[in-house]
Amino acid sequence: MTYKVTEDFPNKENYGLVQQMQRCAVSVASNTAEGSARKTNKDKAHFTTMAYSILMELLNQVIISYELNYISKENYQEIRLQVQKVSYMLNSLCNAQMEDEKGREG
Repeated sequence: MTYKVTEDFPNKENYGLVQQMQRCAVSVASNTAEGSARKTNKDKAHFTTMAYSILMELLNQVIISYELNYISKENYQEIRLQVQKVSYMLNSLCNAQMEDEKGREG
């Protein structure tokens, strides 16, 4: 959705918000994937935390874009809903990874 929404941004944002938002969208998935390939749950949780942080960065950029009238209220609300769902999933995943790590230590 990030790629779709940023297609309509002004050309002056091609090397600003557009690139930042697209990079964040890809980084959330990439960090999650990289973390899943790690051996320890501590490493996995680290990458899940990074994915969550990047998702929050994307949310900030979405808010700025909405305030600049680059995205519609409808798209803004849809993205916020998706961010909320993904953030919940990432938090749940990180909590499970940390619990598994604690279980291995104890």
